[in-house]
Amino acid sequence: MSGFDGVENQINGPDTPSRPSQDPREPPSLLSSSLCFPITLKFVDVCYRVKIHGKSGDSGMIKKLLGLEQKPSSDEIRPATSEERIILSGVTGMVSPGEFMAVLGPSGSGKSTLLNAVAGRLHGSGLTGKILANDAKLTKQTLKRTGFVAQDDLLYPHLTVRETLVFVALLRLPRSLTKEDKVRAAEAVISELGLKKCENTVVGNTFIRGISGGERKRVSIAHELLINPSLLVLDEPTSGLDATAALRLVQTLAGLAHGKGKTVVTSIHQPSSRVFQIFDTVLLMSEGKCLFFGKGRDAMAYFESVGFSPAFPMNPADFLLDLANGVCQIDGVIERERPNVRQTLADSYNTLLAPNVKICMDASPSPRENAHFVKTRANVRGITSGLTTWFSQLCILLHRLIKERRHESFDALRVFQVVAASLLCSLMWWHSDYKDVHDRLGLLFFISIFWGVLPSFNAVFTFPQERAIFSRERASGMYTLSSYFMAHVLGSLSMELVLPAAFLTLTYWMVGLRPGLVPFLLTLSVLLLYVLASQGLGLALGAAIMDAKKASTIVTVTMLAFVLTGGYYVNKVPSGMVWMKYVSTTYYCYRLLIAIQYGNGEEILGMFGCKKTQGAAATPACRFMEEELVGDIGLWTSVGALFLMFVGYRVLAYLALRRIKL
Repeated sequence: MSGFDGVENQINGPDTPSRPSQDPREPPSLLSSSLCFPITLKFVDVCYRVKIHGKSGDSGMIKKLLGLEQKPSSDEIRPATSEERIILSGVTGMVSPGEFMAVLGPSGSGKSTLLNAVAGRLHGSGLTGKILANDAKLTKQTLKRTGFVAQDDLLYPHLTVRETLVFVALLRLPRSLTKEDKVRAAEAVISELGLKKCENTVVGNTFIRGISGGERKRVSIAHELLINPSLLVLDEPTSGLDATAALRLVQTLAGLAHGKGKTVVTSIHQPSSRVFQIFDTVLLMSEGKCLFFGKGRDAMAYFESVGFSPAFPMNPADFLLDLANGVCQIDGVIERERPNVRQTLADSYNTLLAPNVKICMDASPSPRENAHFVKTRANVRGITSGLTTWFSQLCILLHRLIKERRHESFDALRVFQVVAASLLCSLMWWHSDYKDVHDRLGLLFFISIFWGVLPSFNAVFTFPQERAIFSRERASGMYTLSSYFMAHVLGSLSMELVLPAAFLTLTYWMVGLRPGLVPFLLTLSVLLLYVLASQGLGLALGAAIMDAKKASTIVTVTMLAFVLTGGYYVNKVPSGMVWMKYVSTTYYCYRLLIAIQYGNGEEILGMFGCKKTQGAAATPACRFMEEELVGDIGLWTSVGALFLMFVGYRVLAYLALRRIKL
């Protein structure tokens, strides 16, 4: 049968291309390097099951917290049940060095799950079967030679193409290479993938105009090619591209397989006929099951041999996808009159193709050279040498963060927001009188509110927005969590303090606060420490919740509580809520700002004929002023509390990030 011939041709494979000699002028870790060790990938009877537990969702959780959830009667109480869903069911296949394999199937057929499994990114007890690289289980060393390109382009939008790839090269290439060699490696990949004309253009995204979709996908591929992977796995790289752009991209991938000896596996949703004929091997899936595995050119003959053929000449890929969806036409009878098409095809595959596939895979051992690559300690050391030192990672990540975040930190709207608030504040309290205690306290509390809410609300989006990029880069071993987090901490010190310093510089002198350089510098120091503590609160909540919408809601409620207990609206806080005052960043900032302007309150009280020790004999006005100006905690206690929050919130954010599973 022709389908059997296709399987045998697939297993035997084309002759492994000889590795080209390296040009001495080229950097040592590039696409053209002779150090690309071949990997033969085999996956046998791969199954994946997930358990779906009944969940009431967020609304049910809220009802439960509020006590509004209706409790079932004793007759209605049932044991909790979980439904098991089969994503992959006995998928088997093989792809050799120098081959280009495509995984076809409709949405929900299990393509992405299979690719995540063979790339070593799917774990858990639900995954069964064998996934082998050169007849050995996947190891950390093998995974470091595996490049994985996700369906979504996870890139920083404000960096140019060249900056993106240079930073990746600096982080991922061996530290034995000089910085100049790594930069040349990035430039070589840019040239290899045809990105030269757009190398100085920002990557962009949906909201920021940048390079085209096809170019963005090439940048994602270049991201992985920098490490010269032996196995390259791509999840629907042509998604969102037009036919011509998709063809060019697939031709580039085929060149990597045929010309560089790499093992390339990709999923694709609906390839054109020109794209389909480029594939060496095709794996057709439907509902997690195999319908065909073999040479792409033999697919039509196989399906004809089992009784399925198109009524007229058509794109083979379209016909295969119709079958995978259960759509066929035989003697004028359409699919809805033959509902078991997919099951028939799955049974035919299990009966006719699957036994031959396994026999041929067993009879086709991997080359010794490949096994030697995976197992020798010398090669292991060569792979792990790609890790840069912690301090180098910190410097590179900090440099990248500043380049990316400078557009956001100094965005025109944010600058306008701060300048407008400063001008409004200056006009409202223009040269306020020292004796107008109530007005000045309102000014100080306004500053506390503004610079408590703004930094915390902006910081809460930091980690949720970067989660996808962070998870991908951490999974590929680009850097450690501590270096990434410390880069964010130092980056916030250098960028997020500029605007509050400018705000206070503009406002302080126009509103006529206590004159002198020392009071100004003390006020500035307190404000900056307060901004850092508030920012830490946002970072901690964002890292703990990892959902921008939910985290922003929580931080809004938290800051509202801090403002209410900040000491301006209510002095006598109810005993059950006193603890909230002492965890409020706003309270400590407000008390410090008052102390800088009025000291211990004796001077201003003396101006109004009041004394701090009058007690019950004091007039209501004197008691009011004393309650407002004299705090119940010391100055250094307030400073220590803010510093403790500055450190503590960041420690909590770091611990929250550590729990993220890669």
